Amino acid sequence: MKKLILMTAAVVFFGNLQATAQETAKKSKKVKAKTEASKKEEAPKFEITKVQGPGMVFERETIDYGTIDQGADGKRDFVLTNNGTEPLIITNAQGSCGCTVPSFPKEPIAPGAKAVISVKYDTNRPGAINKSVTVSTNIKDNPSKILFIKGMVNAKAVPASPLEAKPNGPTVQ
Repeated sequence: MKKLILMTAAVVFFGNLQATAQETAKKSKKVKAKTEASKKEEAPKFEITKVQGPGMVFERETIDYGTIDQGADGKRDFVLTNNGTEPLIITNAQGSCGCTVPSFPKEPIAPGAKAVISVKYDTNRPGAINKSVTVSTNIKDNPSKILFIKGMVNAKAVPASPLEAKPNGPTVQ
């Protein structure tokens, strides 16, 4: 009789424990789903304030390349919005050196419209990236804006011996 009572108590206890573990797992999945959904909603948002005349607001004013390999794709984009009441005209975009080459829209950017200023950095130059691009516009109060790029270019590995190097031209046999 005592064994039956103990077995019944054990079944009730472990049965409840199992149900509790299953309920905990379900709750955990719900919390994880809510957390992931909130992370998606927390994407960086910026408020655009309207200005009189042409205006220019960038999604980000610094682009971090991170650490990239020598010869990697060096093209990145700065996205801007004309937050003004008149068309924005970009008259020039100039890199701080010859290794940073920007391109910009030549046509006027309508109020509320987005545009892209692309920057191509020469990644064949190993070492730190710390360059700027000066954007000149038709904005009366502050006609120029300086954008920045940063990062690090890792040099290609150099072969340890001439036998490991690959020939550049035709091989003679």
